[in-house]
Amino acid sequence: MLCSMINLPTYDDVISASQRLQGHAHRTPVLRSTTADQMLGAQLFFKCENFQRMGAFKFRGAFNALSKFSDAQRKAGVITFSSGNHAQAIALSARTLGMPAVIVMPHDAPAAKKAATQGYGAEVISYDRFTQDREALTSQMAAERGMTLIPPYDHPDVMAGQGTAAKELFEEVGELDYLLVCLGGGGLLSGCALAARALSPGCKVYGVEPEAGNDGQQSFRSGSIVNIPTPKTIADGAQTQHLGQYTFGVIKRDVTDILTATDAQLIEAMKFFAERMKMVVEPTGCLGFAAARHAGLPIQGKRVGVLVSGGNVDLGRLAEFLAA
Repeated sequence: MLCSMINLPTYDDVISASQRLQGHAHRTPVLRSTTADQMLGAQLFFKCENFQRMGAFKFRGAFNALSKFSDAQRKAGVITFSSGNHAQAIALSARTLGMPAVIVMPHDAPAAKKAATQGYGAEVISYDRFTQDREALTSQMAAERGMTLIPPYDHPDVMAGQGTAAKELFEEVGELDYLLVCLGGGGLLSGCALAARALSPGCKVYGVEPEAGNDGQQSFRSGSIVNIPTPKTIADGAQTQHLGQYTFGVIKRDVTDILTATDAQLIEAMKFFAERMKMVVEPTGCLGFAAARHAGLPIQGKRVGVLVSGGNVDLGRLAEFLAA
């Protein structure tokens, strides 16, 4: 069995990550919307990681992982691959901890995310996400430069750090009936599932990914990791091709099911957040709320947590989405 082959992170790891993040990560707000509650006949609790440092939950996992580096690792630096949010998180964490960082980013990554990554002091190397293997490319560079590779999601320290978002949510609002979490590679979902299992064992945890890239759903229902071509979706933070060994191990064990949302539903959710809750949410961050509205879950009368994963979207693109 997968779970017996590798050592999966535990809730104790989430607790340790929370301690490392104190004084570094923001304790993001949990917002409510009377309009959303009335629309769905439920009590919704939005954990707003769009207000996290660098604008997304990714800072939690990145800082937790880098803070565990040895002196030798810090001197050599960190390398990773990312479409944007993990890139910014690693870059900011590396600057905070005083180490060099190299980020391999797709050439079509959002300009705002690329600029922010460079602004935090990281070296950015571009690649073509549709023709090049980012993992092989980055692994080769890590070996050549002697740097430590911290992947965007399939790493126990990254997963534990991401789980602190749900830990804070449950500590603030108590137990929930449902928790809806954005799904790309599974770092956030798996970490949140660890927290839910410990703090709200009756909570049903659902991952939500773009309909155009439902590798997680296929993997969950087939029982083994499914690889797909890079999906074409506006949810750039969820354009992953497969789950990780660590993330799938937790997801397979602790998650109820995987749902999907269309790009049109994500735009609808972006408009709701902007118009009714006065906040900017990137398309990937809208996955959970889109599922709450359209996936057909029996949430009426229930307490529902929604992880809003980030708010990093180019203003030009945001204007296009809101005008659509």
